[in-house]
Amino acid sequence: MASAGFNAIRVYGQPDPSLLDAAEAAGLWVFVGLAWESWCDFVSKPSLLTAARVQMHAGLKQWGGHAAVAGVFVANEVPADMVRWMGVMKVRAALEALIKLGREQSPHLLFAYANFPTTEFMEPANADFTAMNVYLEQRQDFAAYLPRLHNVAGDRPVLLSEFGLDTRRHSQADQRDAMLWALDESLSAGMAGLTVYAWSDRWFNRSAVVDDWDFGLTDREGNAKLALSALSAVLPTVMSPEHSINLPEWPMFSVVVCTHNGGRHMSDCLSAIKDLDYPNYEVIVVDDGSTDDTAAIVAGFDGVRMIRLDHAGLSAARNEGARDATGEIIAYTDDDCEPDAAWLKWLAYAMTTQGWDACGGPNLPPRPSSRCGAMKGDDLGEVVVASAPGAPSHVLLDDCEAEHLPGCNLAVRAEAFQKLGGFDVSYRVAGDDVDFCWRLSEAGFRMGFCGAAFVWHRRRARVWHYFKQQYGYGKAEALLMKDHSERFRRGSGALWKGQVYGGAALCVSSGSVIYHGAMGTAPYQKLALTMQPQRPIPQGFDGIEVRVKLAMARSLQPWVRGWARWWGSLRWRGKVERVSRKRESSVVDQMEPYDEYQVRWWAEDGVSRDDVLNAILEDGWVALENDSRWDCARDGLRLLIAGESHGAGSLVLTRMEMGSKTKGRMPADFIRRLNRLGLVRM
Repeated sequence: MASAGFNAIRVYGQPDPSLLDAAEAAGLWVFVGLAWESWCDFVSKPSLLTAARVQMHAGLKQWGGHAAVAGVFVANEVPADMVRWMGVMKVRAALEALIKLGREQSPHLLFAYANFPTTEFMEPANADFTAMNVYLEQRQDFAAYLPRLHNVAGDRPVLLSEFGLDTRRHSQADQRDAMLWALDESLSAGMAGLTVYAWSDRWFNRSAVVDDWDFGLTDREGNAKLALSALSAVLPTVMSPEHSINLPEWPMFSVVVCTHNGGRHMSDCLSAIKDLDYPNYEVIVVDDGSTDDTAAIVAGFDGVRMIRLDHAGLSAARNEGARDATGEIIAYTDDDCEPDAAWLKWLAYAMTTQGWDACGGPNLPPRPSSRCGAMKGDDLGEVVVASAPGAPSHVLLDDCEAEHLPGCNLAVRAEAFQKLGGFDVSYRVAGDDVDFCWRLSEAGFRMGFCGAAFVWHRRRARVWHYFKQQYGYGKAEALLMKDHSERFRRGSGALWKGQVYGGAALCVSSGSVIYHGAMGTAPYQKLALTMQPQRPIPQGFDGIEVRVKLAMARSLQPWVRGWARWWGSLRWRGKVERVSRKRESSVVDQMEPYDEYQVRWWAEDGVSRDDVLNAILEDGWVALENDSRWDCARDGLRLLIAGESHGAGSLVLTRMEMGSKTKGRMPADFIRRLNRLGLVRM
């Protein structure tokens, strides 16, 4: 594996010590998977979850300290029908509890859940990275789905934890081509890694030999397939430090940093900018009337051009930087930001290949350097503010097109900037980027989002400074209400067409709505959020003082921002018209719940959930669309069906809800239908 260019392997059970020793000797990382019955109803059978916890504890004690082990997958693809059967919140809580348990025992390892698109809403909030098994056999479909994963993951990196093609149903040439384009698309989308499934056609699944598919790069006799030879030729190049995305010609960038008394972080900011991996850029610092040591710090960096102004505000400083810029693209960041080394390359790649007039990416709060027990002062404040609402955020119309890009990570073509007339100088502290993006959109320019083009953005170091910032944001919104009254409603903030990024992973909450499709069979079951998810407190920093201050920040922030918005808009608030929005309801049925009845059925010949659904639909049951609890209905009855696959057969779980006019038991014709399928009541 190492000689073919791979740098890590994934195993689906307890690793043998000899395997770990061999992996270490070959220079390979190992990601371990817990092998427990996660495809069964572990909520009603807590012994299954207990077995997973015992396996986690014993396994980490045995191999958790081995130098080759990089991380642990606590489960792999909990089936969508079983998630509905057990309850999405209970499943999420179970996965998060396993991650928490593992991290407490082995804090040096990475922990995640291997998800798949059908349940992408099941991301654990406390995972270290987002792992997704993706089997899309058409290149255009695969490439279109990857940008979405950046938004599903929030601040986290994304690992494609499985991708493969079956050579029993496709040719070896098809598999080879799929592996090469999947690798290329994964690199181009900024994925953290791609896991090829699998090394060999020899495979066991749930104690049974798998002999009806051939996903391996080698056959059952160990002979290499075409895909392995092709990957062996390209992987060493891909894994080399010199490899990166490439363009025929790199556009010239002008990186502009505007500052007012920002000397505290200026050295870190400029050090990161000077270390950017980009062949063609200049650096301009616009000092907006600073009275601290900013000028002396900037003077210590060769090649950085500084412009000094009398204090005129952020917009004026940004305009001055643009006037002095010589690049065809102007990239703005703030003095408390540290761009990733590949920041400009990703911006250039996205703007060139997608034709964006402006582009940006995430701004991520860095993890505090202090340990939790020693954390105090600025570190404690940054932890609280990083998880508090109201941070600078992008707003997306879809996975790639943006409605708003914050000024700390905003690149715009100089031609578009000039046509727009730059930033509005009436916005002195905040709101300038919102006004700028709205005017860009109204002028017909297009803004894009690139999840890999990120900057580290330090948050306020004191909770008091955070409230002062939110008050300033509220005042800026008052100005925006004057200039863009159609984008506001009375008594509230801006009306966004897109989704506001909160930094947290896309995970279900108690107020969420999931669109499961007819009878829960949609291949991509989307989550509609009723509340913007907030960044969780980093693991290891969730002490009582942090939790109390964060609760205070989340409670007071809307009031502080709303008060500033109201006070600042007194002169023109009459211009803001009340906007009424009709609330849509997706209530499936208004019948009164009366009783629930559960039966488990066993099938020796492996009757599946789909077999049962097809059979009962023939008896006049009606499929329900996007119902979170039930699959089908008939005569005052509603039915939910889930299936557990076992080695010797299958277990079909049925739950029925009776209305007030039913007798409180399963109808005889339904029982006869399942009996004819070969199902036996347990």
